[in-house]
Order: sequence, then C-alpha cells, then structure tokens
Amino acid sequence: MEPSILQENFLLRPENLLFIVAATISALMLVWPMISRSGVKEIDTMVAIQLINYKEALVVDVRDDSEYSKGHLPNSTHIPTEKMETHWHELEKFKERPILVIYQSGVRSGHAAKVLYKNGFMQVYTLNGGIDTWRRANLPIVKR
Repeated sequence: MEPSILQENFLLRPENLLFIVAATISALMLVWPMISRSGVKEIDTMVAIQLINYKEALVVDVRDDSEYSKGHLPNSTHIPTEKMETHWHELEKFKERPILVIYQSGVRSGHAAKVLYKNGFMQVYTLNGGIDTWRRANLPIVKR
C-alpha cells in the first residue's frame, strides 16, 4: 500500500496535530509581548538609572496628585494617567529623548506609555514594579 500525501507530509499527519498546536501556541506566546506593548519597553531600576544619568531620560510620573505629593523621583514631570490623552502634547519638546513612565506599582503606566508611543514618542519605557520598586532599591525620592 502506497502512503498518501497526508501521511507523507509530516505537518499533516494526524499524530502530529498536538505538536503543531503546541508549537503554534508557543510561538504566539513569544510574539505577543512584542505586539501588545506597541514599542513600549519595560525596564528595571538599573536600566532606568542609566537612561536618566546618561541619556537624559525624562521621568513622567502618572500617579494621581496625592500619590505624587507623598514622594516622587527627582526632576520628574507629573501628568496623571487619566490626563495623558489630553496633555501628552506638553511633552512634545522631549520627543527625541527617552521617556520613563512611572506609576505606583507599574501596572497602569502602560496606558500612558502607549498614548505617548502612539503620538510619536519612540523611546518610551515603563519601570517594572513602578515607584514601589524604586523605593525598595533605596533610590532617591523627593517630596514637595
């Protein structure tokens, strides 16, 4: 008995279906972070310090007013995340510089970062763990 085309082709063999599905799901899981972030990169405190010290990154704190007043990074700009859609243009002169977006724990900074990226800011970063990570690392915090 001669093998059919289906049997000759590895990818079309029924016993390989589970392998094909698993490989496809794995590939999608690897690619998803690149697609979903839309060019926004999540970084740790060491990379953030390098961007601030050597690349003159602008730190944009997107927490609400009460959180910001309790302590923020030195020289940071404050634009609450809910106002980013209408106030991103205030940062227009910093478009060529890296922008580090910071929130309380890092979770909601993604929205503000995506607004900036969507409006032409190509070097947008979020701090993994947000201001909480910054504090745990005993890095400088100022209050006004």
